[in-house]
Amino acid sequence: MRLFSHRINGHAPDYLIVFGTFFLVIFGLIMLTSASSDLGQLKFNDSYFYLKHQLLYGFLVGLIGFWLTSKFYYRHYQNLAILLLMAALVMLILVFTPMGVTSGNASRWIKIGPITFQPSEALKIPFIIYLASWLGNKSYRQKNFFSGFVPFLIITGFIGFLLILQPSTSTTAILSATALIIYFKSGAKISYIIYAILLGLALFLLISYLTPYRWTRIKTFFNPTENLRTTSYQLNQALIAIGSGGLTGVGYGKSTTKIHYLPQPIDDSIFAVIAEELGFIGSVILILVLATVVIRSFLLSRKISDEFGQLLLIGFGSLIAIQAFMHIGAISGLIPLTGVPLPFISYGGTALAIFMTISGIMVNISKYT
Repeated sequence: MRLFSHRINGHAPDYLIVFGTFFLVIFGLIMLTSASSDLGQLKFNDSYFYLKHQLLYGFLVGLIGFWLTSKFYYRHYQNLAILLLMAALVMLILVFTPMGVTSGNASRWIKIGPITFQPSEALKIPFIIYLASWLGNKSYRQKNFFSGFVPFLIITGFIGFLLILQPSTSTTAILSATALIIYFKSGAKISYIIYAILLGLALFLLISYLTPYRWTRIKTFFNPTENLRTTSYQLNQALIAIGSGGLTGVGYGKSTTKIHYLPQPIDDSIFAVIAEELGFIGSVILILVLATVVIRSFLLSRKISDEFGQLLLIGFGSLIAIQAFMHIGAISGLIPLTGVPLPFISYGGTALAIFMTISGIMVNISKYT
């Protein structure tokens, strides 16, 4: 089997995605250095602790993933789709076994020897590959209620159930929204999409109401000025940081909120640090580069001939867009707080490695448009 693209005819990759990806990665490492220096010094007596961890377990692994997937012919994923998804589901279930690691009342990690990673992050690639392979099959009747809509709900619902148990509500929302976009692009009826959205919203509200911490986040969103020292504290400090940045920012490394006031400045709140230090201009540049990668993936999907490649590009582009919106929107007060990392930027080795690998797949697909 000819697995790698240098053995199969193709042209040069799309350099907008290549340069966009590495701009974001380098930008993220630079901002992580600033956001984590005081925290690293305080906790580990090493200002560069988090940067070194991100370089070793995120960037290095992601660089290997990017290189391999940029060479691996993307159509071969169709033959591996079910196996990849099954492996991801097994890892997702393992978080509830002795191999799982619990932190802050959440069971989202697996530890194998010295390596700890998040299966929910690793799930993103095989889930999108599986949906693209399944829905891209011309013989699959996605417009039919029982052979299309119901199986789609069962698969997405089962994965969502496993994620909710961790709990990982935000990842559930991101993957469900991405799945709906892929399903819509594959030719599903608008009515089915509306049904799925309404069902998802109803389940989300029910689950949120039954779990106090989720319901508190929703109430905080609608009443952000209440409980400024408790439930509204993170959002309030993030808004102060964003507002302090002004047009050009206070300067790289000069954020004051990240030291003593802003919770989780290296992951959930890193956009607030960026806005404070680099200002409106720096924030807009970051958003524009993210938008360039997303829009470019959508444009490339219109040029490629096979349905599988189209759905992969749409799925990966949507994933990046939705997750970036949820991070920036949450920390800016546009939506309830989510705890979602900013793609390519936030601290988290698994997340960085996965998004770099996703970019590698998109680069490979771009060679055949």
